[in-house]
This record gives sequence, C-alpha cells and structure tokens, in this order.
Amino acid sequence: MKSAVGYTNCSTAAPTYNDVCDNDTGHAETVEVIYDEKILPLTRLLDLYVKVIDPTSLNRQGMDFGAQYRTGIYYTDESDTATIRAILESLGESLTKPVVIECEPLKQFYPAEEYHQSYLDKNPNGYCHIPRAKFEIAADREGNL
Repeated sequence: MKSAVGYTNCSTAAPTYNDVCDNDTGHAETVEVIYDEKILPLTRLLDLYVKVIDPTSLNRQGMDFGAQYRTGIYYTDESDTATIRAILESLGESLTKPVVIECEPLKQFYPAEEYHQSYLDKNPNGYCHIPRAKFEIAADREGNL
C-alpha cells in the first residue's frame, strides 16, 4: 500500500496549501491511497476510514474547519461505486445524524507540498484530529477500536 496527501476535485491546477486554505479553491484536502484489493479489500479500507473521521460533520474534522476539510470518497474505478454507496447507506442507517461524506469520481489529484507528506513522521507531536490510539486499528485484523 502507498499513500500521499494532497488536494482534489476542483478546477484550479496545482494548488498550494495556502491557496486551498485562503483562496476558496474548492479543493478537498485528501489522501490518495494505492492498495492491492487482494491484500486490503475496499470494504476494509472504507470501514477503517469511517472509524477515524466524523461522517456526520460537514466541512470539519477535529479542530479543522472549512470546505477543504469536507469528507469524501473520490473513486477512480466506477465498479467500486456500488460498494461505496452500500457502505455509506449502511453507515447512515446506524447513525442518528445524516452522513455527509461525498461520493464522487476523482477529477484530479495534486500532491501536497513535501513538508505535508508523512507529516506525523516528520512532526511526531504535530496536530492530527485522529487520536493516536486509532492509528493502531489498521494493524488489528478485526478493526476494533
């Protein structure tokens, strides 16, 4: 599996972090995940995703707020749509508030600046809205929190 942080789904080409935060570009801050479906099935990946975000929080995660912090699943393979929508529907049925996760085709992905890549490795005490304990669930085969 490989990942990179960046910006997606807007018409502004090659934005910077400052552009995304200050210029209302419409981009979402995102993580590109390249994975092998045989090793990490899409259903498992999505299950982990919804456990570390607030799926009912519009344009906000943790202390970060603004349209760039909206939650979304931006797919590259149309055949994944049914799986994604089924998981979102099931999630919605289990919650009392509406799920606000976007589900759209990926229009484009622009990698963020190098200092954002592997941010917590470079800044072990840096801010992240995900509690450190939840980082361990990816290694837990059962996905327990």
